[in-house]
Amino acid sequence: MKRPLDKNSIQKIVIKVGTRLLTYDTGKLNLGLIDRLVREIADLKNQGKEVVLVSSGAVGAGIGRLGLKRKPVSVQEKQAVAAIGQGILIQFYEKHFAEYGHVVAQVLLTREDLENRSRYLNSRNTLLHLLKFGAIPIVNENDTISTAEIEFGDNDRLSALVATLIDAHLLLILTDIDGLYTANPQHDPEATCISLVEEITPSIKKIAGKTEEMLAKGGMISKVEAAEIAMASGINMVIANGRKPNIIEMVLNGEEIGTLFCSQQDQMRSRKRWIAFGQKIKGGITIDKGAEGALKQEGKSLLSIGVVQVEGNFSKGETISIYSEHSGIEVARGLTNFSAEELRQIKGCKSNEIKNILGYAGSKEVIHRDNLVLC
Repeated sequence: MKRPLDKNSIQKIVIKVGTRLLTYDTGKLNLGLIDRLVREIADLKNQGKEVVLVSSGAVGAGIGRLGLKRKPVSVQEKQAVAAIGQGILIQFYEKHFAEYGHVVAQVLLTREDLENRSRYLNSRNTLLHLLKFGAIPIVNENDTISTAEIEFGDNDRLSALVATLIDAHLLLILTDIDGLYTANPQHDPEATCISLVEEITPSIKKIAGKTEEMLAKGGMISKVEAAEIAMASGINMVIANGRKPNIIEMVLNGEEIGTLFCSQQDQMRSRKRWIAFGQKIKGGITIDKGAEGALKQEGKSLLSIGVVQVEGNFSKGETISIYSEHSGIEVARGLTNFSAEELRQIKGCKSNEIKNILGYAGSKEVIHRDNLVLC
């Protein structure tokens, strides 16, 4: 059975490979598998495709080189092991891709690189120019300097953000299982692989579960969350088993293998994607029914009169979530024109009253519609 994927229209591809795929249980690199994946990616390049590889494995490679029996726990241990492993990993990629006549470029990112609009655009421009030069960018989280405050959390999310960054046509996440199952196949022998997902529902997230692996960080739930980002950005995403030979070619040929997450028709513009997914949420506000309707049905900006509650301690210009007073769920997120302290003073007030309350003229809108994304 063929899927709605047109190989000829898929020109720009982001491929993510995970730690469990690249390493043995010992933590040491699976060199044979890496060589095969490199060969398949090199073949894509020979077809004229543009490819970005998002690769985990630095910490795993470091664990293997040092002979550690456990995954690093502290930030300092993780950074040190990643520093050792990253050099090992990129060395193998450089060597193996060079054998097929292709140039690689190492790109290490932190969340701050995508939260800051200027750095976000610089990252985008760098990746696009590397593709223009015919290079294969190899992207990884900069584990050597990342901390809990600035890390992506897993390379699944990072790969989705990279895909949106370069306007990819396909995000392919290669892992060590066949795709998203109806239940955990390790616990339920009757679990079957879901071939097609057209919408991320709470039930889909529930069956994704959590990771139980020592080396892997995200598990299936992080892949489903990555699919949310890709789908909303108009990008198809496939989860497939990277241990299968010719898996990349099989996916691009539209074969029914793995799980395909179909992109949404109404994709976000680049700036909207940055607001929705590139930013870390710093706080939240709750709005009344009237304001909710103005945002969702009329596409208007959010005004102070509709704000009923403020949570957190955020500053002007930071991204906050907007919750419905009626349902309690997140209905939107955006860049606020006021700090949390200011919003607590002006919530429920009319726009023309803001100057008298704060003592200075502020914006008429709490969040302008151009800086707001509906969930």
